[in-house]
Order: sequence, then structure tokens, then C-alpha cells
Amino acid sequence: MATDTPRRRTHSYLSGLLLVVGVLHLVAPKLFDGIVPPKLPGNPRTYTYASGVAELGVATALVVPRTRRVGGWLAAALFVAVFPANIQMAVDVVGNPKAPGLFKAGVLARLPLQIPMIVAALRVARR
Repeated sequence: MATDTPRRRTHSYLSGLLLVVGVLHLVAPKLFDGIVPPKLPGNPRTYTYASGVAELGVATALVVPRTRRVGGWLAAALFVAVFPANIQMAVDVVGNPKAPGLFKAGVLARLPLQIPMIVAALRVARR
């Protein structure tokens, strides 16, 4: 039997992250509505709820051994799909003279962190 190493638990970390963020999208959607890029058609709340449901679905797929590989592919795709919202948030925060400098730095630092999340999801998909 394989040893339970941090690398082997990657699916658990990703699932936990997606579960928390997915629930937040559904219980506190206003927090996320503002980062939906304004160029997208329709109501931002629809995107907020849809991404929350997608995050919960992908989290579930990552937990279930039978669907874990598919969950890895879906997680990678989801992380790519929500990246425009992360960019929108960075643009909005950096352009806001009232936003604290530390918050601006954190929002900017978050952008490249999407890459290791995508890589981790792809590792789960390829196991």
C-alpha cells in the first residue's frame, strides 16, 4: 500500500480549498459579484452562483477515488476559467487609491499562485 505523503494528499488540499470557496460563493455571493469581469454578458450573480456550484462539484469529484482523475482535470480547467476574475480583482484593487498597500500586494501576489494550483490539479489528473 502506498504511503500517504503530502503529494498524495494534494487532492484533499484542493478539494478542501474548493469546498470552502464554493460554499462562500453561495452564502456570501456579494463578495464575489464585484470581481466578475464586466465584459461578461448577463448578471454577475449568475456567474458567482455557477462558479460556486462548479467548485463544489469539482471538490466532490476530487474526494471520490473513482472520479479523482476527472476531478483533477476539472479543477485545472476551473482554475483557468476563474483567472479572469482574479485579474479583475487585481485591476480594481490596484486602481483603488483607498485600498491598503498590503492588500494590493496580496492581490497581486495571488495571481501567479494560480500556476501551482493548476499544476497540482494536473498532477492529480495524471495519477
